[in-house]
Amino acid sequence: MTSLPASRLPWRTGSAAPDSRRGSPRRAVSVEERSNRVTSGASSPGFYACGILIFSVCAMKVPALIRRRHDALLRAACLLLFAAGWTMVLGAPESIVVLNRLTGITNLAAPVVYATTTVFSGASLLLIVNWRLAPPERTRNVSRLVVRSYSAATLAVIVLFLLGDAPTEQLTLFDVFYAGTPFIREMILTYLLAQGVATMAASTLCWKWSKEVQGSLRAGLRILAPAYLLIVCYDAMRLVAVCARWTGHDLDFLVDRVSPQLAALSCVLGAIGFAVPLAAPHVTETVQAVRQLRQLTPLWRVLEQVPTPAAARVTLPWWRTRPAVLLTGRKTALYDAILALTPYCDPAVHQTAYQIARRHQNDAGATATADAAMLLAARERQRTHPERMRDGMQASAWRGEDLVRLSLAFTSPLVHVLAQQGCAPQRTGHHD
Repeated sequence: MTSLPASRLPWRTGSAAPDSRRGSPRRAVSVEERSNRVTSGASSPGFYACGILIFSVCAMKVPALIRRRHDALLRAACLLLFAAGWTMVLGAPESIVVLNRLTGITNLAAPVVYATTTVFSGASLLLIVNWRLAPPERTRNVSRLVVRSYSAATLAVIVLFLLGDAPTEQLTLFDVFYAGTPFIREMILTYLLAQGVATMAASTLCWKWSKEVQGSLRAGLRILAPAYLLIVCYDAMRLVAVCARWTGHDLDFLVDRVSPQLAALSCVLGAIGFAVPLAAPHVTETVQAVRQLRQLTPLWRVLEQVPTPAAARVTLPWWRTRPAVLLTGRKTALYDAILALTPYCDPAVHQTAYQIARRHQNDAGATATADAAMLLAARERQRTHPERMRDGMQASAWRGEDLVRLSLAFTSPLVHVLAQQGCAPQRTGHHD
């Protein structure tokens, strides 16, 4: 006697199944009802949020892709992110309903999502192959093999769907509902195995490569390795559920409850993993620039009003100027102000201040304190006697080349004590 496929068994279509405990028929919940009920409670916004996150990372790479169109690594990265973003957007329950309704083809969303997933899998391998340093010829050969293999797998998903028959719409339980349907069954296995092989290889390569690099690239790879491993677990869960259907068991919860959680977490980790190597250098540069701007604030407050006739100061609006550019402008203005004060600097003031500061500080700190005291005296001299400049006092008179150290010296009470004691004015007057 020929056994019925799982999708046509009576208790799979909503008909009554006997209840041996009460001797009366009990209505079982059909797969269609379960699928619709799960869909109504599923979080499409969660899928969309993950998709938007991935598209955002992809958008960060678009300008570089436009400049370097022939960069195979960059093309692979953009393809991967683009496919991953669409996988999440199209995999949302609401998107599945909309796609099926707009095309009028029942379950068309399934091959579309599975084909996109297969493209993502191939792009993952392609990215790792081009990302990892290897002989160019070997990289090209492996890249061609990956492109051909996953192009064939993507085409197979589409052809197998066209050859099969999937008349009953399934929004979240498609894999298990059609686990025994000819051609559709092969389509499901094709995308799951293709994705599992690619992501397992990608996870292994990411982890091995992370041991050879440092910095933000290592951090990104250490995040990507478990992200890909979660996709392997996702595929394994679905394969277990499909195999359970073949043996007459019901593990459908692995498909509609467990695996979506793994997919969402994997997408978030994947987006972060790709973003870290891309954004870390810019973040580090910004943090360092902001820190230096803050450290230079004391020096800027002292020299901000120093007239610099030979230099044109341009005020940069901080709200629309990169911190690195602001830092460059700030350093330029400070150097101009120090250069303007150089003719008014008195080495005697520096020497006296250094001798006093040396009693309380090390050599580097005492030098910075003496430079600060000399600049304060020079500023006062320029303000009160602008015409009385010292002869032969050029840029060499200022010995504090480290602006940050000089700026931090102005936060020391010792500099202000030296100014209050009249050390600078007395020495300045002596040389008039």
